[in-house]
Parts: sequence; structure tokens; C-alpha cells
Amino acid sequence: AAIFVTVSLVALLLERLSPAEKLSFVFTAALLAWVLLRLARPKVVAEESGVTVVNFGSVRRLEWAEIVQVNLRVGDPWAFLDLADGTSLAAIGIQPGIAKEQAIAQARTLRALVEARTGETQG
Repeated sequence: AAIFVTVSLVALLLERLSPAEKLSFVFTAALLAWVLLRLARPKVVAEESGVTVVNFGSVRRLEWAEIVQVNLRVGDPWAFLDLADGTSLAAIGIQPGIAKEQAIAQARTLRALVEARTGETQG
């Protein structure tokens, strides 16, 4: 929001720009803000009933029993969830890029939750 407001304000205050150029600045600011919001969107939310994985362009709700394993291997850009249907789901909200130790801790916590929840339903 701050970037959109700043760029738009600068565009409107520049007297040399034509109305079309000012509009293009505002459009560019809106596009930049949208991209930044998309990049900030990914997260993984664990709740009593299951896990919600929010990625750049999708949201997927999983029951605990649907998750077979949580993987975050060396070199992976983010965690992956192996699912009971044989597919794998990227959990982009757990990324080891900058906060490696935090991502490892989050993956371990999610793995422990999956093991505890699936053990409850199977046992």
C-alpha cells in the first residue's frame, strides 16, 4: 500500500507529466503492489481439523489424514507435502531461503503434527 501511495503521489505531483503518463505511473504502482501482495501471500496454517496451504495462486485445505509426509530436504526451495493420493504439494510458506533455521523448525513442527494427527486417526 505504501509503495502504491508513494508512486502515485509522485506521479500526481510531477507537473511535467501528461495525464496519460500520470495514469501509467498509477497503473504501474498498482501492478507492483499486486505483485508484492502475491509474493507475501504464501503461508501454511495448521488447525485442529487440518492444514491450509496458501501458495501464490491457490489455497488448498487438507485433512490431516491426507498428508503422508512433510519434506524439506537440503536444496529444496520450500517444503513439500506428500499426499495420500500419491501427489506432492508445495508448501511455499515454509522456505529455507533467508530464515533457514526457522523453516527447518516449522517443517519439523508440521511433521510432528502430521505424525500425531495421523497416529490418532489410525490408532
